[in-house]
Formats: sequence, structure tokens, C-alpha cells
Amino acid sequence: MGNNVLIIGASGDIGLAISERLVNDGFNVLLHYNENREKIDAFRNKLNGEAVLAVMQADLSNNDEIKRFLAELVLPVDNIVFASGAGHYGLLQDTSEMVMDAMLTLNVKAPWMITKHLLPRMIQNRNGKIVFITSIWGSSGASYEVIYSSVKGAQNSFVKALAKEVAPSGITVNAVSPGYIETKMNSHLSMDEKVAILADIPVNRAGLPTEIAHSVSFLLDDRSSYIQGEIINITGGW
Repeated sequence: MGNNVLIIGASGDIGLAISERLVNDGFNVLLHYNENREKIDAFRNKLNGEAVLAVMQADLSNNDEIKRFLAELVLPVDNIVFASGAGHYGLLQDTSEMVMDAMLTLNVKAPWMITKHLLPRMIQNRNGKIVFITSIWGSSGASYEVIYSSVKGAQNSFVKALAKEVAPSGITVNAVSPGYIETKMNSHLSMDEKVAILADIPVNRAGLPTEIAHSVSFLLDDRSSYIQGEIINITGGW
């Protein structure tokens, strides 16, 4: 099992939970963030500094920033966790082309480019694990979140297709698809909306970022190497 994990979107609530869990599991991490450097610094202060190999900033909704990020990505990467992705809430007819382009680049093109850049080493080593954090809306769709649902659906398709392509090379590709998780991404919801959502969830509560992190840890374990091309729903039965 390779020890170095690149975590894209490490400063988000789920990304931080994944980072902490993987460090506790004994992995070394390379942490990507866009804007929340203070959260990355606070995380590093909590942990053994030697486990954090690099901290890298890039706005992955921008093509030039993706190219710069790849040029600066010089340390060996054995595994990748894609935990980034901004939501977009609003009517499709009110969504600008600029927002559409940014969402496509961040959620679809950036993972394509990063994976393409890192695959040759994984194939040479005949080892590597790639995990996406997608969304329940990637399979079922959501009103007022058409663009977000579309790009998360694209991630699910990418996982399933790439898994078949690289399986003979010893590389696993899977996704964790969260339902309603207690994160800042849901801050746009009113209290009444949150209550209505929880009423529809059989376990009657929101999920926790640590529960998503546990699932990622499971997928990065070599004992899970026969799981391939799966979208694992963590939804509380929603």
C-alpha cells in the first residue's frame, strides 16, 4: 500500500475530516486548498507535522490554475481523494454560463487532468487508489441544483468507466456518495428546510464528516481491493 495521499479540497469540512482520519491511519498527506488556508494551518498545528508533506493552493475552477498546480505537484502520489467541489443553488434558467463553466472545470475537468497526470506512476507501480466524494444528487438529481447534480453525475460515470480501464493495472477507483451531511455547504438551507429533510431520512439525523472519512479510510485499505467502480451511498437511508 502506497503511503502518500493527495487530498483535493482538504480545507472543507469533509476534506479536513478525511485528512485527519488518514493521518491517524498512518498515511502521509499532500493537502490542496483554495481559500481556507487558516483551516489547513489549524489542522497542521494539531498533528504531527511530518505527516503533512505539502500544502498546495489552487483555484481548480480555472484552467491556468490547474496547469500551475500540476507543474508544482512534484512529490510522489500513491493515492488520490477528490473531496472538493462547490455547490450551486438556483434555477437553471438563472444560472450564468460563467457559473456553468466554473462548475464543469472544478468538478469534472480538474479531476480528469489531475488523474491523467498521476496515473502513469500508479500504473508503473501497479498500485494506487482513487476515491471521489460525489453526492446523492449525482444519481437522483435535485431541483434547484441541476448544475451540481449534473457534474456529480459526471463524476460517478468517470469513476465507473476509469475503474474498468485501470483495474488490470492494480488501481482501484471508487466513490463515496454522501446524503445530507452537517457541513457549511448546507448553510443556505433554512431551519424549516433542514427539519423537512431530516424528517425524510430514516435514521432521523444528519450525517457527520467523520462518517464520510471512515468510508474513505475503508476504501484506501488494501483489504478493500476487490471493490472496484462502486458508488457507496452514505445517506442514512434517504
